[in-house]
Amino acid sequence: MDTNNPDLETFRKQWQEEVTARRRVKEQVSPSSAARVSLERPEISTQRVALPPSEVPTEEVEPIDGSVTQAYHDLENKEDENRLGTEGSAHHPNTRTAKEPRTALEHYEKAIEREDQGKLGDSLKLYRQAFRLDAGVDQVYKHKHFPPSNTKIKSADTNPSNAPVTVPNTAHHSLDGPSNITTAQLIASFSDLSIPPAPPPSEGSPRPPCPIAGIPLEILIEILLKTAITDIAAFARLPLVCKRLAYLVATEDQVWERICHGHEYGFAAMHYKWAISITGQPLPTTIQTIDLPPDDSFDISSLTLSHNVPIGTIGSSSLILSPIYPSYKQMFRIRPRIRFNGCYISTVNYHRPGASNAPSNATFTSPVHIVTYYRYLRFFRDGTCVSLLTTAEPTDVVHHLIKENIHHHHNRESLLPSAVMRHALRGRWRLSGSLDPNSRPPSTKSTNETEAEGDVHVETEGVDPKYMYKMHLALRSAGRAGGTRNNKLVWKGFWSYNRLTDDWAAFTLRNDRAFFWSRVRSYGMAW
Repeated sequence: MDTNNPDLETFRKQWQEEVTARRRVKEQVSPSSAARVSLERPEISTQRVALPPSEVPTEEVEPIDGSVTQAYHDLENKEDENRLGTEGSAHHPNTRTAKEPRTALEHYEKAIEREDQGKLGDSLKLYRQAFRLDAGVDQVYKHKHFPPSNTKIKSADTNPSNAPVTVPNTAHHSLDGPSNITTAQLIASFSDLSIPPAPPPSEGSPRPPCPIAGIPLEILIEILLKTAITDIAAFARLPLVCKRLAYLVATEDQVWERICHGHEYGFAAMHYKWAISITGQPLPTTIQTIDLPPDDSFDISSLTLSHNVPIGTIGSSSLILSPIYPSYKQMFRIRPRIRFNGCYISTVNYHRPGASNAPSNATFTSPVHIVTYYRYLRFFRDGTCVSLLTTAEPTDVVHHLIKENIHHHHNRESLLPSAVMRHALRGRWRLSGSLDPNSRPPSTKSTNETEAEGDVHVETEGVDPKYMYKMHLALRSAGRAGGTRNNKLVWKGFWSYNRLTDDWAAFTLRNDRAFFWSRVRSYGMAW
């Protein structure tokens, strides 16, 4: 390293003089003003010492682009907090002495503040101290920060007539909590409303026309009736459109009366006697053998038909409103009925041990088989049904579950989608417990025997012509309360009848599960 460099020696002398000058300035100025000394990078040619802010001359800065500078005189406290040293520490919020809570309410408020900051340990201690001082401090805090409203809001003043359309309706809001209005009262409040048009496609554009809003009520009810007959599920979803349609769907009892009396989805399609044979042939309508009286006083009206005579529709007396069914809407929802726009599926899963090489009991290496199979039941309006037991999944079966696919021409090696129906069985069904005494079997009329309403009796073919199967099921509802009804079939019995020996044998229902209804759109109005 060259020590005879004159430039380096000159720089060293200037640097030493600069350090000495700084030391002198620190000894002369006070500690508060020394904190405000700004040090600048020393230059070789000149020597500058920063002066206190009070002695530094201010320069006037010209505004840019003609803007006018403003002076803010309300930032003194903020500037004092940002200062360093003892002068600024007195104004800093972190150094202020916090007020210690004394009362139970102050402890409770401090605990909530700590909890919001994430200091759960401190919050828990403050909560305990607050409840030790006052066991009802939480109610005191609630009344202080969330006082109950003493004024009632009038629904007429919430949305004045001159309010714009975009103002939301606040009539349903209440400062006292949720209102006690019932569903019937809520629906009744929709009676004076009209069908609103669709919103405008963009802001500032006019609303599109709504022709259905100007249709007379009689025509609108007829439209709803046609919709219900075509698709009852679509009719039930109409209340989601607007409040006006929700009111009509809930209160127009004439539409629900037509549905109940109709054969599309109503009780006219329900059979409370056997309406057809197991193979789908009509039952014989023979007159019972009687002995004619010797005189001419014989009345032809006294003749009775066999109990196998099918019933086209149920008696009208069974559809009379009662305390159990106060309206036709409730009757359609609650009264047991069979659904035709879908099928009932039972999924069965069970475990069984597999074959093991060891002759002893099952070990950890023994295989376990998980067996899964399905039972399908589809009912038709003419009193027939189709039963199928298979391992095929519902997506491969439900669309082929029709009577046309039930035949004996399915090849075992066939790859057609309808080949899953090779094991399908034909059958018939009926409901029990009709409210109409004229529709009960003669054996039930003559005795005091009564059938519980809601049971389903199914008779199907057997795997061999000499057998016949009989199922006894009960209609139930699955899902949340107030939801879909009559969508579940619970097992009550399953038997096999031998036609040759006239013997009955019961099947065990250890692994079988209930049937659950599933809608199939491709069925439509199939009979």
